[in-house]
Amino acid sequence: MSTRILVAEDDEMQARLIRVYLEREGHTVQTVHDGRTALERARTGWPELIVLDVMMPEISGLDVCRILRAEASRTPVLMLTAQSTENDLLLGLDLGADDYLTKPYSPRELTARIRALLRRTQQPAAAKPTVLTVGGLHIDTARFEVRIAGSPVALTAKEFGILAVLAAAPGRVFTRPEIIDKVFDLGREVVARTVDVHVMNLRRKLQQTPADPGCMVETVYGRGYRLTEPAGGEW
Repeated sequence: MSTRILVAEDDEMQARLIRVYLEREGHTVQTVHDGRTALERARTGWPELIVLDVMMPEISGLDVCRILRAEASRTPVLMLTAQSTENDLLLGLDLGADDYLTKPYSPRELTARIRALLRRTQQPAAAKPTVLTVGGLHIDTARFEVRIAGSPVALTAKEFGILAVLAAAPGRVFTRPEIIDKVFDLGREVVARTVDVHVMNLRRKLQQTPADPGCMVETVYGRGYRLTEPAGGEW
């Protein structure tokens, strides 16, 4: 399936290489080389996925991601970073990136990461809508929508995936490795701390909604996470 992808990379040679590999996969690709232009293109709603370099002129990739998420953009973002420390990587996730790739990387790994992201955010046209309901929380996995008592909640692809996993079995504890296997498609390459950051962001967004969903994402220390069932067991 062809996807419209925006590649924001200040290294023009690297941007061309990424474009060649993505076009071989059948995608439609636009390239830009500074953060301000990336933000302008992203705001048009054209891209269905953004590959975003952290170090760019005008506006950094981190700030572009932060602004888009503040504007409730749900477009999946894959961050490219030359920073390899855990804190640097987690900062991108905390700002709303769905995945990250550390330079240097192989184009084949980049395309594999993009395929994994798209599997989580795009549904086949013939897919039957599936709605998960726990208390006042409603998750439409076909439409990629979350509502609490009718109020929409804007989540990133990874936050949505984690919530859908937990909501499919309210009360059940999911370990971090289980969540990684079900949501990230990256296996051992994802550290447990990455899951913690996404859960922290997910909780914050759910709590910012005025209505009470009657359930919450709970930490079970030493085990993992679960979505609590509504009081009294009422659904």
